[in-house]
Amino acid sequence: MHASQGRSAGLGLALASAFAFGGSGVAAKPLIEAGLDPLHVVWLRVAGAALVMLPVAWRHRDLVRRKPALLAGFGLLAVAGVQACYFAAISRIPVGVALLIEYLAPALVLGWVRFVQRRPVTRAAAVGVVLAAGGLACVVQVWSGLSFDLLGLLLALAAACCQVGYFVLSDTGSDEAESADPLGVIAYGLLGGALVLTLVARPWGMDWSVLGGTADMNGTDVPAWLLIGYIVLIATVLAYVTGVISVRRLSPQVAGVVACLEAVIATVLAWVLLGEHLAAPQILGGAVVLVGAFIAQSATPKAAAPEPVAGSAASTVEGAEEAEVAAGRTAP
Repeated sequence: MHASQGRSAGLGLALASAFAFGGSGVAAKPLIEAGLDPLHVVWLRVAGAALVMLPVAWRHRDLVRRKPALLAGFGLLAVAGVQACYFAAISRIPVGVALLIEYLAPALVLGWVRFVQRRPVTRAAAVGVVLAAGGLACVVQVWSGLSFDLLGLLLALAAACCQVGYFVLSDTGSDEAESADPLGVIAYGLLGGALVLTLVARPWGMDWSVLGGTADMNGTDVPAWLLIGYIVLIATVLAYVTGVISVRRLSPQVAGVVACLEAVIATVLAWVLLGEHLAAPQILGGAVVLVGAFIAQSATPKAAAPEPVAGSAASTVEGAEEAEVAAGRTAP
């Protein structure tokens, strides 16, 4: 009963995270078009969220000593890497396209498992990778000679690589006796990401006057401060908190499947609020990408059964089941 309730709560948190993350690009793009550099928008987002989470970081300051590698990795990949690459991508290509490419992450995870860790993957996982790649070809309309900005596509793909790190690191150590508190990991990840982005974005050169004006959202003037507030509080703090906790409750695979809805949410919001219409083949390709990502993310990599402790058949079966569970928790 408790497990079922925990799973339901985890699904609710994962959905909340997908909705929160899905609105980030739609709120950020008008600011970029108003004159802010994409990296400056990312810096405002991460630095603002880091300030909000500062009391949480102080409360969990022992994590700096216990989990320095986890905090550094989360800050570099899950915060700075994902946000910088994604925001730079949407400054060159449509929001929906950037997110659909970013959600090739499940296929990349399976590639990591197969070719880096050298573990076999299921046939369903391979089918998911092929579907995702085929859908991506429709999204970018390869038959028209890659009419989209090539650099924008590469930036979105880099965001997908960092997204892999987000799901893996969010689950790291969750099965340990003294696991890292997810709120503490998020707080220090945001602080570390803000530090890295300060060095990269150099916000002292930002056009601060833009923040006091308005940004055009498909013909509607919206106060820039309101968009920044949404990005910081909803699309960052709320999104990361609900997302990381959902991964702990559900496992990276299930949370990643639900997170794929972010691409759909962002595409619909960009269509409604920004007027970014996609052609029919792109919509079909996007659906195929999501189906492929779902299959790839749901498929558990095969793992060899460990040697039985006792010579009984029962212990062999039990060991194989435990190996499959362990494999499932390491590949989102």
